[in-house]
Amino acid sequence: MRKKLKFLTLADGKSVASITIVIPHYNGIDILKDCLDSLYRNSFKDFETLLIDNGSTDGSPDFVRRNYPQVRLIENSENKGYAGACNQGLEMAASPFVLLLNNDTVMPENFLREMYNTIHADKTIGAVQPKIISIQDHDYFDYSGGAGGEMDWFGYPFARGRIFDTVEKDRRQYDNMEGQVFWTSGCALLLRKTVADEIGLLDEDFFAHQEEIDWNWRAQLAGYRNVVCYDTHIYHYSGYTLRSDNQRKMYLNHRNNLIMMLKNYALRSLILFFPVRVLFEMATVLADILMWDGKRSRAVLDALLFVFTHPVFIWRKRRAVQSGRRVSDSAIIRNMYPGSVVIDHFVRKMMPYRCIKSFRREKN
Repeated sequence: MRKKLKFLTLADGKSVASITIVIPHYNGIDILKDCLDSLYRNSFKDFETLLIDNGSTDGSPDFVRRNYPQVRLIENSENKGYAGACNQGLEMAASPFVLLLNNDTVMPENFLREMYNTIHADKTIGAVQPKIISIQDHDYFDYSGGAGGEMDWFGYPFARGRIFDTVEKDRRQYDNMEGQVFWTSGCALLLRKTVADEIGLLDEDFFAHQEEIDWNWRAQLAGYRNVVCYDTHIYHYSGYTLRSDNQRKMYLNHRNNLIMMLKNYALRSLILFFPVRVLFEMATVLADILMWDGKRSRAVLDALLFVFTHPVFIWRKRRAVQSGRRVSDSAIIRNMYPGSVVIDHFVRKMMPYRCIKSFRREKN
């Protein structure tokens, strides 16, 4: 599973950039233009850009060649997904830090500098994200990571500012909170490349959705921290690539999340938490059949079917992760939401800030 990174030697003798920015792309010239324009307005200039085109059919490669000659363009003949495209960029990059960046983002001029300063200052940091704000409504956090990613004991990911479909306004309510989070969003994730060399790249079998959460979990198992930088932000067009009600997106989210638990939890934790998670999944199926349109129930059942019919496939992934573990699950669990965010949100009616406030500290 682990792939060693191939460090690039620059033939022209130029110094290696501090940051390599990897942008996976599949169609959407309009959003890509906004992204690249904002990127090159940044005050921090010590970076190179790799655009990994996953077989676009709208003329995106020609557009980039004409308008952004400074971008290194990699053209794939097929769609390798988010994970595959990011891994291509990681393998090519020579920089000590790599930014995985969605093509549907727009950033302020201080973005790269503040992100770089945060990760460069502390070698225990494996990955950092900014605050992520909705590009459709700048008053609200974005669905894809808000003000930093969290996870409960049963594997449900949520974010500071967002639990499931409930998204809060950004009132700077998290700005004075401790920076450590459970996961950082692949929407704009700056990682330390030596960490990727140590723990491996993104899991390409995930294809898309939650592969960055899996990577963040593995980084913690190796002893690194994931943090959020509140000194900058990025705007994201959530759902541009796949709508939230897309059945394949639902399937990948449920399947990948279950695989992630089976890969990364120690056996004792898995025995304790995974059966309860399966019960939650079956409750989702029942609720969808009774109250909604049935799309999610089909996605959940397909995900469960995959997990229970591919034990060898999952066991191999688990063996690879557990063989490199350096941190016990007691430490990992201390960095998780203590309990079930499903129950606290849907039954106890707790909103995101109240949930986060219950287990995260304010800065001193």
